[in-house]
Amino acid sequence: MQQPIFIYMALPCEAKPFIEYFRLKKNMGVQAFAVFSRDNICLTVTGIGKSAMAAGVAYTQALFSTSLNPVLVNIGIAGHQNFPLGSLFLLNKITDADSQRCYYPPLVFQSPCATVGVQTSAKPQLEYRHGELCDMEASAFYETAVRFSTGELIQTFKVVSDNLVNPVTQVTVQTVSGMLATHVEMIVQVIGLLDKLAEQLVVAEPSYFRELLDQYQFSVNEQQQLKAKLMRLEVLGGQTAVEDLAGFRNGKDVLKWLEEKTDAIGYYL
Repeated sequence: MQQPIFIYMALPCEAKPFIEYFRLKKNMGVQAFAVFSRDNICLTVTGIGKSAMAAGVAYTQALFSTSLNPVLVNIGIAGHQNFPLGSLFLLNKITDADSQRCYYPPLVFQSPCATVGVQTSAKPQLEYRHGELCDMEASAFYETAVRFSTGELIQTFKVVSDNLVNPVTQVTVQTVSGMLATHVEMIVQVIGLLDKLAEQLVVAEPSYFRELLDQYQFSVNEQQQLKAKLMRLEVLGGQTAVEDLAGFRNGKDVLKWLEEKTDAIGYYL
């Protein structure tokens, strides 16, 4: 792995198997959060809840990220009506139950595990009233992470820790660590896929990047967005001709058009 890999987890017991697998060491110079790192891997234990997760992602990215498109992964536990304890899922839809905003993490690889949606709430969901997973961090993670990277490099894994038969009151730190440890190899496999994709995104400037900078005005932040969106379009196999990129009023219109064109492409390659 060569690109920066950032892993975000709410609880120390969730993080324990990954700290051991990657042989991470605690960064004693960081006081706001528990941060563990080694080589290009950085794992942050944020604490429980949306506010803690959003703060942890933003803080760590501001402090350590030096890449245009780092890999960001959220790993943790979630509840469900009847999914078996210990089941691993990759999220394909994230709904904030409080704001009703929805996010759809794009998958450009074949997931080695099942995919499912999650509903994130500010308070624990103990009655499992819907058919999706229940958690307290995923929406805040994704909403914050997309400010720092492209959606293909932002993924979330959840392991079922409780259900109607086995309520959350029975969950212990030991069982959580054990459940996560079972899936370390599979999750690391996906992180490797994301790492390879990140390398593709930084190999070279995307087509038409310089031409568009000459033709339209972009702020520094918008230039980063432009490069990321053009790279994303190339990775997804989108075809763009010079004439398609003419006639816009300003740089913001170009970014909007690129976003719409990318969203119209199927995510599975």
